Amino acid sequence: MDIKSIGNIIAKLRKEKGVTQESLAKYAQVSTQAVSKWENGGVPDTELLPKIADFFGVSIDTLFGRSITDYSDIENAIAKKICTPTWEERLSTAFELCWVIQTAHNGDTVKKIQDELGDKKQIYSSIVDDSGFTLMGLSRRLPYFLIAPECKDKELAFFEGIDYIQFFKDFSDKAVFDTMILLNKRERDKGFTPNWLNKNLGIEIEKGIEVIKILKKYKLINTTQIEMDDTTQEIYTYNPTPSFVALLIFAREMIDRPQNWIFYNNSGREKPYLL
Repeated sequence: MDIKSIGNIIAKLRKEKGVTQESLAKYAQVSTQAVSKWENGGVPDTELLPKIADFFGVSIDTLFGRSITDYSDIENAIAKKICTPTWEERLSTAFELCWVIQTAHNGDTVKKIQDELGDKKQIYSSIVDDSGFTLMGLSRRLPYFLIAPECKDKELAFFEGIDYIQFFKDFSDKAVFDTMILLNKRERDKGFTPNWLNKNLGIEIEKGIEVIKILKKYKLINTTQIEMDDTTQEIYTYNPTPSFVALLIFAREMIDRPQNWIFYNNSGREKPYLL
């Protein structure tokens, strides 16, 4: 271990994170010239090492070039890695770690997803065996990660008390589907009435009332009563759920079946998915 290598590691981490020397200097409360000096062979003061490690979301060992061999505190290490300044950066880092999880199943270690992946087409990765499956979209067009461990009681997990036929019947109604898309394109707290659906989607008032009734059944709409012109009027607000977006993701996969796989392993599953 060469203590002078700390500067090289700081420079490498800074470039990987895409941050400037000024940003690191401000966080560590030192001058930009000090950071530049570190990266050109200098060594930070010892008391600054924890702050520098926190800035990059790594351990102090990493700054010294030491690899982690003790996984007893891996959860805290991952938490520190993810806890970057903004939520956007946290989600980006979490997604990169999901890619590490995905490739680790094959014994690989991949640090980052290459920028050129998926500019013009969707690229997928999946691992499937009798213990469950993963499914991952890798392109910037539609990135996501799903891990689904095998559940023991499929009847309880998927079918008990669930009327899929009625659900798909309700959401296959064009007026219902178009309303859901429209509601997901506006602020959640904005109220609306059947007249708003008529104005924006051309849905007849009676049909709009039916659509609202269906969405209320799935607890997707909240109702507020207001007094106006000596009458009581109902105003509705949408109660958004990421499940609807997830439904679109996986419906798209079934409609436009994936053809491009950067990593796919389906050799380990022998039993049916719902057995």
